[in-house]
Amino acid sequence: QVQLVESGGGSVQAGNYLELSCAADGPTFNDYDMGWFRQAPGKEREFVAAISWSGGITYYGDSVKGRVAISRDHAKNTMYLNLNNLKPEDTAIYYCAADLRRFRSLVLTSNSDDYNYWGQGTQVTVSS
Repeated sequence: QVQLVESGGGSVQAGNYLELSCAADGPTFNDYDMGWFRQAPGKEREFVAAISWSGGITYYGDSVKGRVAISRDHAKNTMYLNLNNLKPEDTAIYYCAADLRRFRSLVLTSNSDDYNYWGQGTQVTVSS
């Protein structure tokens, strides 16, 4: 059974830093693009970042560009999201996702419909 498990969320003050992890349990995700999304209360799910299967290509949402970094470790079958200079508007549930329908894709996508596996989410709360 394919499973994605996020960790690393928490409650921090504005300006601080968090590192989120997404561990893939099951068949290897190393040949597929992965991404992070977030959803704040009362808002639609928002694209945060995506990374290619090789790790060589990254893509960021406009609201977080310059403050976050996505990476992956093939040996650990794990993806990471470093969140820097956190703001109260970053408060949301953060989800990792994998696009297992496109083997070694060369084009990253910010469309949540293109990701067919999702984790349960990890809460990030930023206070001012």
